Amino acid sequence: MNKFKSYETIDLEVVEPGILVVSLNRPQRLNALNLAMMDDLLDLWTSLREDLETRVIILKGAGEKGFCGGVDIKEIFPDEMLNAPDLYHWQTRLGELEYLMRKIPQPIICLVHGAATGAGFSFALASDIRIIAPDARFSAYYVNVGLGGADMGSSYFLPRLIGAGRAYDMLLTGRFMDAEEAMHLGLVSQCVERDELMNKGLETARMIVEKDPLAVRLTKEAINQNMDSSSMERVLTIENRNQSLMFMHNLSQGKYFIGK
Repeated sequence: MNKFKSYETIDLEVVEPGILVVSLNRPQRLNALNLAMMDDLLDLWTSLREDLETRVIILKGAGEKGFCGGVDIKEIFPDEMLNAPDLYHWQTRLGELEYLMRKIPQPIICLVHGAATGAGFSFALASDIRIIAPDARFSAYYVNVGLGGADMGSSYFLPRLIGAGRAYDMLLTGRFMDAEEAMHLGLVSQCVERDELMNKGLETARMIVEKDPLAVRLTKEAINQNMDSSSMERVLTIENRNQSLMFMHNLSQGKYFIGK
């Protein structure tokens, strides 16, 4: 039985034990982020922080057109909210979406077909693994609509994923990056035909589910912490703490030899 609540703009399906598929479900609007979707995602990501049964998330967009076309501006920022306090409140909540994606213990595998622009681009960047179809197209579209080119965590994630020089290019121009360039830059790990996206996502998710849950959680935490580390000493401190925890965990499970 599905333990998750029903949401208005996202569909949830536990496809296999430990694997949850999250589908952005506004295909008539290219799965654009509106207020309801923001509320739904914030609620979901918050609930997953203490969920030990869900091991891996597969994030995708419903429909054939694309993953996510960005923010539905009129719904996110209606005319009656055009004042500084309200705008700041909603802008802060937009940033919380990406922050929570990094804080939940489950790795997120993002499957991208078609457009991933603006908010959709940021959702892909905040995921742990990105698998795309040949028609995938990415854009930090914010600057094209009169906003700053750095939004929803993009100025944090993008330089770390593809390097500062190329990130400047993407964030300042708002241009589109196609699947070939995304693969070349290492933004994504695999490119498969559109009808193979889910199969490849499940294949990757199963490989993760086979691992010890604590090992997976500590690995994601270590990557998050050490991506910002300015010293080798801090990196080793985190790694040593994690390996010590795993050694004791294995002993408590009767696993006296690594991998046994």
